Amino acid sequence: MNVNDTEIAWAILQKNGYARTKDLGEADVILLVTCSVREKAEQAIWNRLRHLKALKARRQQARLPLRIGILGCMAERLKEEILHKEKLVDIVAGPDAYRDLPRLLAVAESGQQAANVLLSLDETYADILPVQTSTGGMTAFVSIMRGCDNMCSYCIVPFTRGRERSRPIASILQEVRMLSDQGVKEVTLLGQNVNSFRDTSEVQFQSAAAPVLSRGFSTVYKAKPGGLRFAHLLDQVSRIDPEMRIRFTSPHPKDFPDEVLQLIQERHNICKQLHLPAQSGSTRVLEAMRRGYTREAYLELVHHVRECIPGVSLSSDFIAGFCGETEEDHQQTVSLLREVRYNIGFLFAYSMRQPSKRSVSELCGRNDGNIKVIFPDAEIEDAAGCKALVRAQPGDYVVVKVTSASSQTLRGVLLCRTTLSRSAACP
Repeated sequence: MNVNDTEIAWAILQKNGYARTKDLGEADVILLVTCSVREKAEQAIWNRLRHLKALKARRQQARLPLRIGILGCMAERLKEEILHKEKLVDIVAGPDAYRDLPRLLAVAESGQQAANVLLSLDETYADILPVQTSTGGMTAFVSIMRGCDNMCSYCIVPFTRGRERSRPIASILQEVRMLSDQGVKEVTLLGQNVNSFRDTSEVQFQSAAAPVLSRGFSTVYKAKPGGLRFAHLLDQVSRIDPEMRIRFTSPHPKDFPDEVLQLIQERHNICKQLHLPAQSGSTRVLEAMRRGYTREAYLELVHHVRECIPGVSLSSDFIAGFCGETEEDHQQTVSLLREVRYNIGFLFAYSMRQPSKRSVSELCGRNDGNIKVIFPDAEIEDAAGCKALVRAQPGDYVVVKVTSASSQTLRGVLLCRTTLSRSAACP
């Protein structure tokens, strides 16, 4: 998905007169495309920014300005922290703001920081043909939808990439034809929930029936009727070039109607490989994850897939150590791995994120509006006039000056201790 975002951004910048260079030393602008799905990906960007800090300092000494930008999910999630913590960052653009890059860069040219992290309900970049980052490549990614509505309890995607929306099929087919003409031999259709694709751009298909979910699966949202579905898209894409292999990722196991499975089995150029993210082998943990299925329903789907597509290659995602997971839950995941016998597995340790991650140097409380407020644990003066420095204790009421905010949390600095019955005046 980040490769595809990079190619979209390149297409926009190229149209506005920017040229690409592989030499950091001659670059006027350096843009980092980021991911927030796992903490390790974000840490890699913070490390990269530290390396670029020295480069920017050298360029400033030589009076050769260098603009640095953060694009994508990390920009969406950590806009304020990026702009304030890393003063060397000039622009911040979320996944739905790439069209605004020329304006943001123009603002940065004047010496100001610029940001746009507005999420869209309809942006799919359907009219933008991505600029391939590797010339002469035999494979390519084609984004068919953006965002996700599933709201799994561990996942940040709905908040960093927005609600689910699909590209018109006509624009997807145009891009695949172009890639075929360029000699590309394998295309991967991309989406956060790729097989829930639903194109409502053609009026005659807007009143079609709601999709049928895999047996034993459910969703947290109401099924959306109307539109051309993934089976129709897959059928059309596979007909463009019989010598072009077709893959897709990442699907949700709830969206595998028989029409899709039969199509994969029938078409020789649709790869007989499916990604079926399980995340856990424990029904109890799956419920806590809000995945919408049980272990038994997942296994029934696996058996059905193998009946429909003999010799199919299966891969999956798993999270180990999810909140409240017991050793028994973990062993159920291990037994699922052994029973299914995946060809490939992507295994990750669950890691807490801010503000959930507790720091020994920070305290947390809630204000009158029940909003979580995080602030450093520091010595303060008592509001009653006592000059002795004290530390806030559990149960104390304190006055905090808010300095930044996210969608669910406030951050600030501790001013003084107070009481509930009086309004404290702190310098």
